[in-house]
Amino acid sequence: MKIGILGGGQLGRMLIQEALKYDDEWFTLDPAKDAPCHAISNFTEGNFDDFDTVLNFGKGKDVVSIEIEHVNVDALYELRECGVKVIPSPEIIQIIQQKILQKEFYLKHDIPSPEFQIIQNTSEANFPLPFVQKMNAGGYDGKGVQVIRTEEDLKKLWNVPSVLESLVDIEKELSVIVAINENGETKTFPVTEMVADPKLNLLDFNICPAHISEHVEQQIQQIVKKFIKAANSPGLFAIELFLDKKDEVWVNETAPRLHNSGHQTQEGNTNSQFEQLYRVLKNLPLADTDAFGFSGMLNLVGEENFSGKVKYEGLDEVLKLPKTYVHLYGKTATKPGRKMGHINILANSRKELLEKLIHVKSLVKVVSGH
Repeated sequence: MKIGILGGGQLGRMLIQEALKYDDEWFTLDPAKDAPCHAISNFTEGNFDDFDTVLNFGKGKDVVSIEIEHVNVDALYELRECGVKVIPSPEIIQIIQQKILQKEFYLKHDIPSPEFQIIQNTSEANFPLPFVQKMNAGGYDGKGVQVIRTEEDLKKLWNVPSVLESLVDIEKELSVIVAINENGETKTFPVTEMVADPKLNLLDFNICPAHISEHVEQQIQQIVKKFIKAANSPGLFAIELFLDKKDEVWVNETAPRLHNSGHQTQEGNTNSQFEQLYRVLKNLPLADTDAFGFSGMLNLVGEENFSGKVKYEGLDEVLKLPKTYVHLYGKTATKPGRKMGHINILANSRKELLEKLIHVKSLVKVVSGH
């Protein structure tokens, strides 16, 4: 099959790396000529948000998918009309692309998510403090999101269409990755727990399995069931969740694609999220997702004050450690906060896993050579 991916970043790269053991032709589209996928796929340099570029890229492919949601959806509808399979459906990508539509989707389908107000501009803001402002379009990895706590903070409101959302009293951030193929078969990976870097608002550690009660697990499985029915689309979806101090679960947002919170599945589960998406795209039987004990992941992100040609300090020490797996993304230049790779770790207990994650984090730094 000829498989096209909109986006040529690390998610696409790891998908293709996993799928190279099968027989398919891979095509990627990305605006950066040295994107992580450029060396391992039939690469096109171009803007995945441009109608004609996406249309021309997708023509002649058997299936087109995404590794970033900020793509031209009108072109995806057009490609589907031309007989190209589009996974996930343009409808669900369009809903998830826009925070306003996404929140309305949860409300309509009785999927628990925090109270909210939709605004088109700051003059409409009338929502109890504290709250989170999420820009309607374009935000990801902590961008386009800000916390408004005080009257003084109200002056910082972005004057753009947004969702204002109640601030959840968070006990834990959780994630669950769900796969659905065209036959309607579904598989769910074990729930993972995310530990964020408070400065960068990026995922720091990922821990699997999450330390949660049976009551919380049941709430999450109910959310998954409702989401699968409502989405009505094949695909791989990462549902990001908040667990509050009262043991209630709320959906933060959903990604219609591979996700950072699933990276530890590469060595931590019998099959990875990348294998699973490949099977979804081909409509093959879905892979089993059993976990091997405890697994975790830490992001390798560019250190502050370093920009330029990337240099990884401390990797030699990391590579000496047992059950520790390095994944670099093939990005040539680093900058502060940029995701450059990750390290997966296996352990026999949660305590051992956390100790190993903290130790490895202390060993390695992403800096620049000049």
